[in-house]
Amino acid sequence: MSPIDLSLTTIFQQATGVVQAVLVILALCSVLCWSIILEKAVLLIGLSRQTRALEKSLTGGSLAGLPANGLAGAIALAGKEEAEETKSGESVSERRQRIERAMRDAMYETLVKSETRLPYLATIGSSAPFIGLFGTVWGIMHSFAAIASANDTSLAVVAPGIAEALSTTAVGLAAAIPASIAYNKLAADFGSLARRLALAIGRMVRRMDGGTAPNGAAR
Repeated sequence: MSPIDLSLTTIFQQATGVVQAVLVILALCSVLCWSIILEKAVLLIGLSRQTRALEKSLTGGSLAGLPANGLAGAIALAGKEEAEETKSGESVSERRQRIERAMRDAMYETLVKSETRLPYLATIGSSAPFIGLFGTVWGIMHSFAAIASANDTSLAVVAPGIAEALSTTAVGLAAAIPASIAYNKLAADFGSLARRLALAIGRMVRRMDGGTAPNGAAR
């Protein structure tokens, strides 16, 4: 007996229209998943580098060494603008809270933009197995109908149709597993980055209370 070809190309060519559509959808989901993973990984590397530069500048005795661009620059600029603004009757504590709030807003604005399309990974991770399962159920129904028409229940007749049906579940899992792992990892990394930046902002504001605004501007 000749071996059964279970390559995805052969399975796709022999599959019904519905199963083919499911395989195409899952392939597109997989491509989208990996494009988002690569994009966010590169973006996180850049943001982490900027955060380390911000933390390093805060270890010195002056804020003049703060990065002038990127995420750190946006935070420093927001703090500088608020520090230069004076409001009558404002206490030192209120001024500090206003400056810190402006810097945190700048931080979150950048991080929110950076996390765009990240929920797609969660959607793919949760829905891809069910899309694959739909293709499997449909393929098995079609296989049983073909078996009934052929009036033959031998393994050689049953196996190809069942293999075709189960292939959509396999492809669905192949798309869902990386998406779920990447979403959890990237979400945790963005959360850790936000906490590090929040601590750095707190230290920066305390330095400003000592008489220096970001980028060395006097209060």
